[in-house]
Amino acid sequence: MKQGNGRQEYYFCKQEEVNKIYQSGMNPIIKIFFLFFFKKESLALILGLVMMAAQARAENASVAVAANFTQPAKEIAAAFAAKTGDSVSLSFGASGQFLAQIENGAPYDVFLSADADNAIKAEQGGLAVRGMRFTYATGHLVLWSANPGLVDPQGRVLGRGIFAHVAIADPALAPYGLAAEQYLKSAGLWRTIFPKLVMGKSIAQTYGFVKSGNADLGFVALSEVIGKADGSEWLVPDASHAPITQQAVILNNGANNRAAREFIQFLKGPEAQKVILKYGYN
Repeated sequence: MKQGNGRQEYYFCKQEEVNKIYQSGMNPIIKIFFLFFFKKESLALILGLVMMAAQARAENASVAVAANFTQPAKEIAAAFAAKTGDSVSLSFGASGQFLAQIENGAPYDVFLSADADNAIKAEQGGLAVRGMRFTYATGHLVLWSANPGLVDPQGRVLGRGIFAHVAIADPALAPYGLAAEQYLKSAGLWRTIFPKLVMGKSIAQTYGFVKSGNADLGFVALSEVIGKADGSEWLVPDASHAPITQQAVILNNGANNRAAREFIQFLKGPEAQKVILKYGYN
């Protein structure tokens, strides 16, 4: 501590060392530099500047996320922000709708599609960075009802017709809806079930129809019902429809966005993969 001009100055070194600097023949500019950086209040200023610089370097990426991946994406985004200091803004919806928006100039940096087709279209259409497309998850289709006794373990309920409405996502917009259509056709049930279909714009809306009781049962993503004790479900055999291969691309808008590229790398890493597996993907 040194007193001067009616106030006290606090330093991080011994008083004797401060006195030596004052009395030395050191260049005055260098002397001021040393004394300034020894002051405690100067350290607070330096730390504040460092924090401001770190915040200035933080970036944000806008990510279009297939609706089935809502909960995993939220968990992964939170872990990414905690680890890197960067952040991602998530938008959820049907993959087909997102592709249409991207084609019309929507400023997304990353696209997490529920299938490979929409990601390929974005890449081949010159909307995404070539060579960056990869599979981040493989999804599974489930026949689910909020009624605990409605869906049997073999899915035979569909052939019995003891229901008024079946919900599926629009096959033209949502890959999970297309998978449901493929299953129903392969099982010879499409024509019978079609008059009872209620179509959601996304798999999330489809789940909402069943959850609310507006549809007696419906085809939803395993990720939406995994771990839930209520309701009844049947896991639709993967062989009965095309694989639900979910692929990601960095869009042209995010080509030079550091957060976008780091988020993609994080999505491939062990922390994100642990979350993905937890929700029933592989």
